[in-house]
Amino acid sequence: MSSVHVYRIRGFTLIELVVVMAIIGLLLTVALPRYMHSIDRGKEQVRQQNLAVMRDAIDKYYGDNGQYPETLDELVVKHYLRAIPVDPVNGDDKWAVLASPDESKAGVYDISPASSPQGAPRDQAGAVQ
Repeated sequence: MSSVHVYRIRGFTLIELVVVMAIIGLLLTVALPRYMHSIDRGKEQVRQQNLAVMRDAIDKYYGDNGQYPETLDELVVKHYLRAIPVDPVNGDDKWAVLASPDESKAGVYDISPASSPQGAPRDQAGAVQ
């Protein structure tokens, strides 16, 4: 008599796969919002740093020339900035230009993100209050 051995290849059952997929889905629902929030927070921090750099360049321009630049591009032309930084929140290099409260001084006195309300009060670091 010949003996025939039947070997069964053991695999995962449908229930086991569903349980694993449910656990992965649960972990994603917890982790993904935190990840997206950290990306948004990082973009806001880069935006604040870009504002601080441009404000510093405006102040240096004023200190050297005794007047404010007519446009932000003038800061690039005169090498106070290498380029107008991109706003990481909006994805473009558009900034709202604010005039000096002293009407006798023309030019770019301050800047703010194009998406924020112009003239919003700011703290020492330049953040909108």
